Amino acid sequence: MEENMILNFKGKFESVLKEVKKQIIGQDEVVTNTLIGIICSGNILMEGAPGLGKTLLIKTLSKVLDLPFSRIQFTPDLMPMDIIGTEIIKNNGNGMDISFEKGPIFSSLILADEINRGTPKTQSALLQAMAEKSITVGKNTYMLEEPFFVLATQNPIEMEGTYLLPEAQLDRFMFKLNIDMPDEKVLMDIVNLTVGDNEELNIEKKAGKDDVLQMKEVVRHVALCQRVKEKAVEITLETHPEKTGSDIVREYVKWGSSPRGTQSMILGAKAKALIEGRYNVSLEDLYYSAYLSLRHRICLNFRAMSDGMTADHIIEEVLKKVK
Repeated sequence: MEENMILNFKGKFESVLKEVKKQIIGQDEVVTNTLIGIICSGNILMEGAPGLGKTLLIKTLSKVLDLPFSRIQFTPDLMPMDIIGTEIIKNNGNGMDISFEKGPIFSSLILADEINRGTPKTQSALLQAMAEKSITVGKNTYMLEEPFFVLATQNPIEMEGTYLLPEAQLDRFMFKLNIDMPDEKVLMDIVNLTVGDNEELNIEKKAGKDDVLQMKEVVRHVALCQRVKEKAVEITLETHPEKTGSDIVREYVKWGSSPRGTQSMILGAKAKALIEGRYNVSLEDLYYSAYLSLRHRICLNFRAMSDGMTADHIIEEVLKKVK
C-alpha cells in the first residue's frame, strides 16, 4: 500500500472527526467507532439512556459526509412496509399499473431509533438490508445503494413495551457501542453549547460518497500478518464454552461469537491501524476491536446475570488468556 494512500485516509478521517466533534461533545470514542463502522460498511447497535446524543450523532454525520439520511422511529405498531415500502396500484393513463413506492430504508445512513420497541416481525424487515444490502418485495429484489449503514439505538432501562433483538439480528451488527452518562465537565459544556446564547453551529461537508467508498477499499488492503489472524480466530473460539480453556467462560456463557465476530474484529482492527497512520495491524488493534465486535455476540446464561457478570467481563478474561 502506498504511503500517500495512508496519509490521505488519515487526513480525511481526522477532518470528518473534527467537524463532527463540533456538535457532539464528550463522546470522542463513540464518534470514532461509529465512523469506523460507516467506512467498513458495517452496522452499529448503540445502547444508552435517552438524551445522550445518539440521534444527533447520525444526523451530524450525514451532513459532514454529505450522505442521504433517514430516521425510522420504531414503535409496537410499526409494520415492515413502513420500512421497506410497498407496491401500490396507479393509473398511468392507459390503465392500472403496479409500482413500488420505496420506504425510508432506501437511503445511505439509516437511524433505527429505539429498535427494541418494534415487534419481531418489523425488526426482521431490516435483516436482509443489513446482511445483503438488498430488499425483496414480492418477486422483485431491489439493491440498496452503497454506502449503506444502519445505526440502531436501544434504551437499556425500559422493559415494558420492548422486544429483545434475536441473536440472528444482533449478529448483523458489526459493533455494539455503549454510551455512558457524561461527567460534570462534559455536561457543563453541553449546557453551554445548547442552551446558551451561542450562534448556531455551521456544520460543513468534509467528505462525500466517493470518499467513503474509497476509504472502504483502503481498509480492505491493509496488511494483516498470520499471527494477528490466528489471534482473532483464537479469541473467537475462546468465547465458546465447549472450546475454551477458561473456567469463567464455561461457567457463565451459553454460547459464543459467530464467524462474523472474527470478521468484524479484523476489519475494525484494520481501520484502527489506518487512523493511527500505520501500514499493518497490531495485536493491540485487535484487542481494542474485540470489545466492540464481541459484546453483543456472547450470550450469557442466567447465572451470569444473577452474579452481575457482563459480556465485557468475559471478553476481558478471554483476552487475558490469549495474551
